[in-house]
Amino acid sequence: MFRKAAVSTVSNGSHFQGKPNGKLPSMDSEEPAQEGKVVLKKKVTLLRGISIIIGTIIGAGIFISPKGILKNTGSVGMSLTVWTVCGILSLFGALCYAELGTCIRKSGGHYTYILEAFGPLPAFVRVWVELLIIRPAATAVISLAFGRYILEPFFMQCEIPELAIKLITAVGITLVMVLNSTSVSWSARIQIFLTFCKLVAILIIIVPGVIQLIKGETQHFKNAFSGNDASVRGLPLAFYSGMYAYSGWFYLNFVTEEVENPEKNIPLAICISMIIVTVGYVLTNVAYFTTISAGELLLSKAVAVTFAERLMGNFSLAVPVFVALSCFGSMNGGIFAVSRMFFVASREGHLPEILSMIHVRKHTPLPAVIVLHPPTMIMLFTGDLYSLLNFLSFARWLFIGLVVAGLIYLRYKRPDMPRPFKVPLFIPALFSFTCLFMVALSLYSDPVNTGIGFAITLTGVPAYYLFIVWDKKPKWFRKLLGK
Repeated sequence: MFRKAAVSTVSNGSHFQGKPNGKLPSMDSEEPAQEGKVVLKKKVTLLRGISIIIGTIIGAGIFISPKGILKNTGSVGMSLTVWTVCGILSLFGALCYAELGTCIRKSGGHYTYILEAFGPLPAFVRVWVELLIIRPAATAVISLAFGRYILEPFFMQCEIPELAIKLITAVGITLVMVLNSTSVSWSARIQIFLTFCKLVAILIIIVPGVIQLIKGETQHFKNAFSGNDASVRGLPLAFYSGMYAYSGWFYLNFVTEEVENPEKNIPLAICISMIIVTVGYVLTNVAYFTTISAGELLLSKAVAVTFAERLMGNFSLAVPVFVALSCFGSMNGGIFAVSRMFFVASREGHLPEILSMIHVRKHTPLPAVIVLHPPTMIMLFTGDLYSLLNFLSFARWLFIGLVVAGLIYLRYKRPDMPRPFKVPLFIPALFSFTCLFMVALSLYSDPVNTGIGFAITLTGVPAYYLFIVWDKKPKWFRKLLGK
């Protein structure tokens, strides 16, 4: 049923001897697939690449609760400014990943780039934390939002039972993983459809908002920068919330080997997607403020529902359905992309070998997809998911900052590496500084949770030596053990 991937990222074949060298081969040459072997096919077109990025970035947050930025900025004007600046900063980060994706033509995203720039230990720690907690917890959280909002129209007059939410959530998670295990093409097609639904949902909010502006409903924009002054501590937290809302622009780099003409399509897909998302986010927030005051927005549990109830009457019942579809799209895109990280890490010898195997007929990395199902289900029914995400939210930005710093390092370490797409040096410098600043801020503003997350991340270090380096123990140590 399964076969080993045809192309290994280990250049000297040491992986097959149980001795991963943890380095990628030169990216200026392609390794041919061996005859009779199974490979992941290049089925990600430009349109599918755009749908992966947009469909994963736009989740439930923009529809449910964009109040984190408003709360920490103190005014309508500053909140809109932060939304815009965060979009530009995210575009900078995405452009850095576009350069990395065109000069290092391997799937795996963060893991692959850290491995190439800094070696196997930090790369292993990255994939260890992702597999152990981050991805199962993140999948469970966005899936819970899917479960809640898909049931919302059936429980308009009463509270939705928590057990019902978790059961429908479990069904949604299983459906996504079955879909990604069955067909790359169908997963991509459904992602395109769900991305279309997300954009329609945003337009349903933006268009009435524009009509309100034409009617002169601008009272909430008067003295837009007046109100509670943003504190030195609050403004950086607002940027942290904003950057989190835009996160997901890096997922196309997880599937680089499956992208058609990656030198052209990766930068193009990233630029188109980030422009669409940034404009959509800013205009959606403008639309909210045409109808809802800053104080009302802070009190609303689901601002899109509140907005729709005031302007659309009974049509507001459709909003929870669109939110649920949006969450499903984020689930699908996240599983599709992150499974490739596990696939590549296994190919490097950093995860069990079965995770780098491909279904011979379906051409999907089925083991790398379904490995997430058990831990996600465990966290769904037993874990304190939001605490786990708070513990480890800093880890995402720490490693993204490390990846972009690695781009700068590779400019000097390997100046002759082919770079079909190249960004000005100030862009990675500014973005990596922003990421590391947010990490430092989290240590200052929430030392307890961040400290716990840091400790969980550090468990990857002994795990690396136990599971990876232990194979290379010296002869005297083998004799000491009687082997």
